[in-house]
Amino acid sequence: MSAKNKRALRTALQTLAAVAAVMPALAAFLSDSALAVAAPWLVAAAGSAAVVAGFVARVMASPIAEAFLDRFGLGLVDDNGGGAR
Repeated sequence: MSAKNKRALRTALQTLAAVAAVMPALAAFLSDSALAVAAPWLVAAAGSAAVVAGFVARVMASPIAEAFLDRFGLGLVDDNGGGAR
C-alpha cells in the first residue's frame, strides 16, 4: 500500500474513532428526545464522514494539492516515508 493511501486510511480511521467516541452521548440525548427517529440517519452520516475524510486526505496527498499547500507552508514535511528517527 502506498504512503498516500496509508495516510488516507489513517485519517478515515481517526475520524471514525472520533465519531464513535461521541456516539454514546448522542445516543443518550436522542433516546430522551423526539429526534430518536433520526438515529439510523446519524449512524449513516457518521460512516459517511469517515469515508469523506479519507477521500479528502487522499486528494490532499496528490502532487497537485501538495504543490498548492507548499505555497502556504502546509505541505508534508515527512517525505522520508514517515518513519521515526
